[in-house]
Amino acid sequence: MLKTIRDINFKDKKVFIRVDYNVPVDKEGNIQDDFRIKLTVPTINFILKQMPKQVIFGCHVGRPKNFDNYEEHLKTNKIAEKLGELIDMPIKKIDDWNQSNHDKNNPNNCLIMLENLRFNQAEKSEVQEERDEFGKILAEDVDVFVEEAFSNCHRDHASMTSVPKFVKQKCVGFLVENELKMISETIKDPEHPFVSIIGGVKADKINAIQNLLKTADKILIGSSLAMLFYKIGGKEIGKTKIDLEGLDTDAERIIKAYLENPKIILPIDVVIGESINNKKEETAIVSIDEIPEDKKVLDIGPESIKNYNIIIKQAKTIVWNGPLGYIENEVFAEATKKVAEAIVETTHHHDAKSIIGGGDGVSAAHKFGYADKITFISSGGGASLKLFEGKELIALKILE
Repeated sequence: MLKTIRDINFKDKKVFIRVDYNVPVDKEGNIQDDFRIKLTVPTINFILKQMPKQVIFGCHVGRPKNFDNYEEHLKTNKIAEKLGELIDMPIKKIDDWNQSNHDKNNPNNCLIMLENLRFNQAEKSEVQEERDEFGKILAEDVDVFVEEAFSNCHRDHASMTSVPKFVKQKCVGFLVENELKMISETIKDPEHPFVSIIGGVKADKINAIQNLLKTADKILIGSSLAMLFYKIGGKEIGKTKIDLEGLDTDAERIIKAYLENPKIILPIDVVIGESINNKKEETAIVSIDEIPEDKKVLDIGPESIKNYNIIIKQAKTIVWNGPLGYIENEVFAEATKKVAEAIVETTHHHDAKSIIGGGDGVSAAHKFGYADKITFISSGGGASLKLFEGKELIALKILE
């Protein structure tokens, strides 16, 4: 059974908190969005009130490519500064991972931010021994390990799954606890009608659909995923980009069964164009049976939006993962916007619970100004998708 920070006495302890501060930064390392940092503040404040001896923060930023000459903008210096501002306490940034070199009895070393964990190749090494060796360094003299990097909980990385092996007490913070409660528990035991919306490109989302079908009343499919379904069903989808590589051996059989399932709702009309950069006047709306061979499907059409929103407005539980069109271009963001508006209306006027499960859906909510009007927004894309699939998260299993 998972312990939470409520179960641990942190007084005079040395604490390692694995946080998710993989925030967007510019070329100078300036933080563009501190949403993920703010999410961890309640956990940090709870621990600090108990007067621990020392707190170590470990995180990764971006995908470093140079392991000999670290990319300046991916260093954690400005993240340490921002966190210090948010909790109103100075944080000492160190340039490596040997926090044991910094005396925990020295008041100046009370709060330490390690350098970007992914600057060390062992963090993501495919060799278990290498990950464990790095994990042992990170865990040196640590009394309590706190998992607060939900978005990384599906990854078998040193700081996620090796560090806990060498620490006696381990638990999850408020953020992870809340993610599990809101996503897993809602999907297992939702208030009905329960409507799920699944978009995006990746074919492996059929695993999530398979699990959602156990409790969902309707599942609305959009974007390239819907076109993948139609392609396997024998329809013309033109030059639409679909994820055939993401299909496993049983996928075609499963998708063909989905096409006959009354719970699965697919678009009946779509917006087509030659390019993702098309202007509105260069696009057209056509029936799902009239997609030309030389065009791409880039959004679902107005009739489909109308159908989807009728279903959404009857829901008491709504779970959404992935945009319904190519939202990077405003021309193809209409369905995602309209569906988001319907979710917000249903949440506030019909007392529904609404959850956005990480990734591009979260980006869309922030982009269109709906983020603060949704019941819960997950901080993790891949991790939340694993919960949608009903699967265990490897970094949490090791804490049990």
